[in-house]
Amino acid sequence: MANRGSWNWWLRLVIAIAAAVSMLWQEANSDPQITLLNKGCSQYNATNVAGFFDNLNATFSDLRTQLSAGGGTLFATAEQARSSDPVYALVQCRNYMSEMDCLACYDAAVLQIRNCSAANGARVIYDGCFLRYESNNFYDQTTLPGNVQICGNQTAPTPAEFEAEGQTLLMNLEAATPRMNPYFAATKRAVANSNNLTIYGVAQCAQTISQTGCQDCLTVAFRNIQGCLPDADGRAIDAACFLRYSDTPFFADNQTTNITPFLGAGGNSSKKKAIIGGVVGGGALVLVVVALFLWYKFARKSKTAPRDNILGATELQGPNIYDYKDLKAATNDFSEENKLGQGGFGDVYKATLKNGNMVAVKKLNISYNRAKADFESEVRLISNVHHRNLVRLLGCCSKGSELLLVYEYMSNGSLDRFLYGDKRGSLTWKQRFDIIFGTARGLAYLHEQYHVTIIHRDVKPSNILLDNDFGAKIADFGLARLLPENQSHVSTKFAGTLGYTSPEYAIHGHLSEKVDTYSLGVVILEIISGRRISDMNADSDTEYLLEEAWKLYESGMHEKLADEAMDSNEYKAEELKKLVEIALLCTQSPATSRPNMSEILAMLLSDRSVEKRAPTRASFSYGNMNNVGDNTASLVSTGGSSASNATTSSASNATASFTEFTGR
Repeated sequence: MANRGSWNWWLRLVIAIAAAVSMLWQEANSDPQITLLNKGCSQYNATNVAGFFDNLNATFSDLRTQLSAGGGTLFATAEQARSSDPVYALVQCRNYMSEMDCLACYDAAVLQIRNCSAANGARVIYDGCFLRYESNNFYDQTTLPGNVQICGNQTAPTPAEFEAEGQTLLMNLEAATPRMNPYFAATKRAVANSNNLTIYGVAQCAQTISQTGCQDCLTVAFRNIQGCLPDADGRAIDAACFLRYSDTPFFADNQTTNITPFLGAGGNSSKKKAIIGGVVGGGALVLVVVALFLWYKFARKSKTAPRDNILGATELQGPNIYDYKDLKAATNDFSEENKLGQGGFGDVYKATLKNGNMVAVKKLNISYNRAKADFESEVRLISNVHHRNLVRLLGCCSKGSELLLVYEYMSNGSLDRFLYGDKRGSLTWKQRFDIIFGTARGLAYLHEQYHVTIIHRDVKPSNILLDNDFGAKIADFGLARLLPENQSHVSTKFAGTLGYTSPEYAIHGHLSEKVDTYSLGVVILEIISGRRISDMNADSDTEYLLEEAWKLYESGMHEKLADEAMDSNEYKAEELKKLVEIALLCTQSPATSRPNMSEILAMLLSDRSVEKRAPTRASFSYGNMNNVGDNTASLVSTGGSSASNATTSSASNATASFTEFTGR
């Protein structure tokens, strides 16, 4: 026991000396690294400004308290929800920063982010840290539209060799960092055939995301930053990760991470293998390495606890896994009074979890043997897709033949209720425009801004949900399909809803992102008119909504499409005309004549008509379509219309295979 006591006393002394020397070294080499890389403010302001600023100030104060608590804390989250405008905030410094430099970087970020005034969301990213706040919980968000690539303006010496070594270094960081705890790695690599040239690199992910989320984010960052080589330095920034390289050192030698144990196919994510490497100059600083080695060898270490999800479930990798008994209790045994709706794949129930949070639970009613593998693939992919205009998949549950999906709860339900359901006629013109814009923005993220192209395949009002402020969120990814890289389309079996499906897909199975574009055009016409795509004109027994829209547009009488429930003073004739034009552009054939989603967003934001790109109605015939989507329907069109001539209402709800995923 005496020997044990002597050992503990000696070890404490060594660590104390090492800490003191390390602190002196940090003070002499202070650098908060506050080069501004990116700043963004939400285009939406808080509604209750006074309450919002109270919450914002409280979260900022809480974050600073956590960072200055000692113990080398370089990460913190804080939430305040004392009014109608809650604030969720997160700060994270690079792991090579000292506590003092981290605080200095944070203080600079707070000053910078306050310039966003009453915006209900904002982010500031420096070389040394990043700070973000939102009105919704974003902690598990991985990627965002507008991910940033910043390249230097000078080419490195021996560019060919520098680029080759840089590629290797960045590839190693991408592979190793998601397997480490925390998600951080700093490494360097000598450049061959150069005069003592070294390339330095760092990768980091937010501590609040999963290993899969970190990998997804760094995959996008790695793809972006490669374009900087052979520049002497480059950075890639996204919502939850940061990747940087330079020919100039920006972290101390003693902060270099040994990433070798985490590389290769057999790399194990054992958190105990990360050790601090590098040669440390100065006799006193050698004690730091000795102390850490001895502590590592003799101290008892507990396993890392799993991260807590915002709804109380734990997250290790991929989606949150919920307990079936908890979901059964939360839905009152899937009772009818808790039923929110039903669709082709199952019924949806309102659920209140033990912690008081409300969610929506979809109970799938499809064949278990056919659906199990696709169910898991869909959940793993979609659980990492986060955008303000996409309904968030929180997790899942699988017990025996029971397959459940857990989504965020949307208080206003689906759009179809407000167009031709029990809430018909209650939407204002502004709300209708905002729903169109939000839907297009969500699709733009899936098509162009996520690291893989996702085609939804079933965009329709019942799959567009509305939040408290009537913000649109696209739901139900049961038919989602990945578009392989470098392919304009894939050929696949039809799956979707008749009336919203483009002719080239319904007839020939040609699937591209322009299939979603077509569906959006149909939805825009429904939002303008308050009518179903399959409803005939009351004055005609042959014209469906899309055919009627073409005729009215061509005759200059497009204003007749406006929903009679709206006050004509709510909108201008030019605004209505522009939306009709955009809808018809989206439904043109061939598919190549349709705009992509970023072009649609630009047109929606423009004050002008889109006459310079006026829609053109092509003439074609569908012929006879039998047994499409488990329904029989004969579709005939002369203008991009896929409106069903089937007399049964079930044709408008035709759906097919649950999920078809292909790797990209």
